[in-house]
Amino acid sequence: MSNAPVSFKVEQNKSGTLGRAGVISTPHGNIETPAFVVVGTKGTVKSVKPEDMERYVGNQVALANTYHLFLQPGDQLVKEMGGLNHMMRWDKPTMTDSGGFQVFSLGAAFGKGVTKFAKGESSDENAGLNVYSKELATQHGKLCVIDEEGVTFTSHIDGSMHRFTPERSIEIQHNIGADIIIAFDECTSPTAEKEYQIEAMHRTHRWAKRSILAHKQNYEALKTQGIYGVVQGGRHLDLRQESAKTLAAMDFDGFGIGGSFSKEDLGESLKVVNEILPENKPRHLLGIGEPEDILHGVLNGCDTFDCVAPTRLARTGTIYHNTGEVDEFGLPKFTKLNLINSQYQRDFTSLDNSESPIGYTYTKAYLAHLFKAKEMLGPHLASLHNLWTIVDYTKKVRNLILNS
Repeated sequence: MSNAPVSFKVEQNKSGTLGRAGVISTPHGNIETPAFVVVGTKGTVKSVKPEDMERYVGNQVALANTYHLFLQPGDQLVKEMGGLNHMMRWDKPTMTDSGGFQVFSLGAAFGKGVTKFAKGESSDENAGLNVYSKELATQHGKLCVIDEEGVTFTSHIDGSMHRFTPERSIEIQHNIGADIIIAFDECTSPTAEKEYQIEAMHRTHRWAKRSILAHKQNYEALKTQGIYGVVQGGRHLDLRQESAKTLAAMDFDGFGIGGSFSKEDLGESLKVVNEILPENKPRHLLGIGEPEDILHGVLNGCDTFDCVAPTRLARTGTIYHNTGEVDEFGLPKFTKLNLINSQYQRDFTSLDNSESPIGYTYTKAYLAHLFKAKEMLGPHLASLHNLWTIVDYTKKVRNLILNS
């Protein structure tokens, strides 16, 4: 048996695919996989209390953001509060990202409302990225300079200048104290030239070695926190394979798969990576995890997923809705309903016809009213419903594998 704080055991493989069901063991309990990781950026899932997650959502694990907690309230203060779990009164497993995606958001992607999915090839004018998002733009500062040693950036809060290196990112994550931390990496724009993708990938590999070394130099953290490396390489399959081979040879407890993808290429991009990564270590798909993405990710070898979409959509009045139809595996299909549309003002049917504890309790008309009146309860209820939907769907995928 391994004495590592984070370990993984495969329980069942799905024949003909890379899909598997397993268990990740952490100091704060087990994570039954496949699993959806709820995003609590600043040590809070927006509008949702930790006890709400336990009572209504049913998630096993939450993820916080290194960049945001570093700026506010400060990683040292989080440590003084007893670490992330104690601070937010969440007694289940936790993760932190490295701040690497903020490199992407602050630099090449700033002001373009980037998501993890590219919209195809395009000119430099629109860079193939999504429509400008005011919310995303106000989440990050306006300056990011990347060099071999690390990243210099300005705070989106007060404009002050800060510096992240692999060693500093790991130090911050040690202070925050999550069960699973992630090596510092550079996430590139999906439309960056291949030459730059190669340069950034190799830098990510060098930063990965420095991250492991920084982690191993903190003996107390080494006993209580596992560390994941991050596979990069953009949309180039050969680079993805090279990155997977390089990181697989390093002493990581698990792996994140980072970067941006084309929706059409997602499955193949994951497949070529997960055929290389060790079978006895968990694989986390960073920043992607809507219902239509989960199954593709699982069948191509991913174990855990995180995504802000469920709560971000909820705050704008959009919910996941079970259509009543099923796919070839018998899993439910979903559509998105924007409850702000006038057609829902007199729709007295329940939010959803599934077993969602929120969905069958409240009507579309009621939530339409809450959003129109700008009542805080609207985003709260919609967030609970969307999170339950994605967490429950991922549990159904797990059961599909266990029963296959």
